[in-house]
Amino acid sequence: MFPAASKDRLAPERGNTTSDMPVAVDTGRAALLKLENITKIFGGVKALQAVKFDVMPGEVLCLAGENGCGKSTLIKVISGVYQPESGAVMLMDGQSIEGLEPAKARDLGIQVIWQDLALFPEMTVAENIAFERNLGPRPRLVNYGQMKVAARRILERLGVAIDLGRSVRSLSIAQRQIVAVARALVADARLVFMDEPTASLSHAETKALLTIVRRLSVDGIAVVFVSHRLAEVLDVCTRVTVLCDGQYVGTFPTAGMTQTRLTELMTGRTFDYAVRTTDLSAAPVVLKVEGLSRRNEYDAVSFCVKKGEILGVTGRLGAGRTELALSLFGMTRPGAGAVSLDGKKLSLGSNRDAIRAGIAYVSEDRLQLGLVQQQSIGDNTVAAVLDDLLDATRLIAPGKRDALSRDWVQKLAVKIGKPQDAVSTLSGGNQQRIVLAKWLATNPKLLILDSPTVGVDVGARAGIFAIIHKLAEQGVAILLISDEIPEVYFNADRILHMRNGRMVAEYVPGTTTIDQIERDVHA
Repeated sequence: MFPAASKDRLAPERGNTTSDMPVAVDTGRAALLKLENITKIFGGVKALQAVKFDVMPGEVLCLAGENGCGKSTLIKVISGVYQPESGAVMLMDGQSIEGLEPAKARDLGIQVIWQDLALFPEMTVAENIAFERNLGPRPRLVNYGQMKVAARRILERLGVAIDLGRSVRSLSIAQRQIVAVARALVADARLVFMDEPTASLSHAETKALLTIVRRLSVDGIAVVFVSHRLAEVLDVCTRVTVLCDGQYVGTFPTAGMTQTRLTELMTGRTFDYAVRTTDLSAAPVVLKVEGLSRRNEYDAVSFCVKKGEILGVTGRLGAGRTELALSLFGMTRPGAGAVSLDGKKLSLGSNRDAIRAGIAYVSEDRLQLGLVQQQSIGDNTVAAVLDDLLDATRLIAPGKRDALSRDWVQKLAVKIGKPQDAVSTLSGGNQQRIVLAKWLATNPKLLILDSPTVGVDVGARAGIFAIIHKLAEQGVAILLISDEIPEVYFNADRILHMRNGRMVAEYVPGTTTIDQIERDVHA
């Protein structure tokens, strides 16, 4: 029903288009960090096998590969969390660093900023930035004055201003990223690993963060950038080291590299980019939105989605896209306007009303809102249709539950161990497939997808969009929300541009260039 994807429709070709594959390069310079023959085995499975890695002082290097390729394992070896198997060679400034532990790694200037940032939300900006200055074998009084001085000095070095007395909980994701970078610098970092630093950032916030990365490079601090956003990788990095299935593919210059070529190196597959050409002239309207408004969120929004159509909605962060989606799913009530589904006016008092009407919603935050991480894969898959699984005693029938879960795992080709395993054990791409399965089990007429590929690697994205295209072919109306313009350009039949709560433009991919849409959105 849902075949594995063979085409990637995420991004346009950028850069040169030479036919020869790029060759790995040797800079000839003395490396800040150099690794050889790094192998790591977990329970007989080789997570890393004879991997090579090096980074130069002040270099911005990309570490690329699909989820599960070994990137995180390699970073944990370098930061002393894991010990490699015997035979590994690890050199810092040409000196062996055998028996590396986290504390020793920090002393050497190796810092890791993980995707979850590992900040203390109730503590202030200053406390988060400078707390390591108060760590030691013995407790001591905290000098808040010195802490603020150190934090202010680092933020000035980065060229940003954040209130030092604010709690981290009150900051935006972009500001928290800056706090995490500042904390690394206070610890005298010489090598900083940044794991998916832009996954939750808008275009403008991403641009500001990349400016900071370049500033670190100028100051002689090496940065290893891990990102699924390949355009950013090619923009900010000078070289890229590629891993595939735990093995070293090579290290390549980004000059002349394209997103397509890099994707092929990461996945070992060839991808094709093409806009959709679906004839929807005779298709009936499934969703009709007329003059929908909600104070301070969106205003006078009108559009329609036809049966089998994928309608893209893009715009800057804060444009009101998610707020609109929440109202269409019954989570918030609009102040004015009307919504119709299959020609019938809707009055949604809750998300349960929306589900009963035939609307499904995949949230942009699958970790907090899309899945219950501690619960099993099977339980997450059937979470939206529990009423359909009740037996005569009004209890969930295990046989029905297991059969439905097994059916959707098979249909969406989800790679799992056992249905009883926690959903948190899955990769990002497979977690997103479970989110899709949960809502597809409700048999929706309208599927709202809010940033469905956040934190998902390029190969897994292709599989997810293959599923979405198949759903559209089967007649599901799809509202695809994304601030990744290439994502909507190569996957939507039409694109709406939302700005400051209003729909300001409509585009048809193929008749409008992607560059024109990007200029309009980021103007």
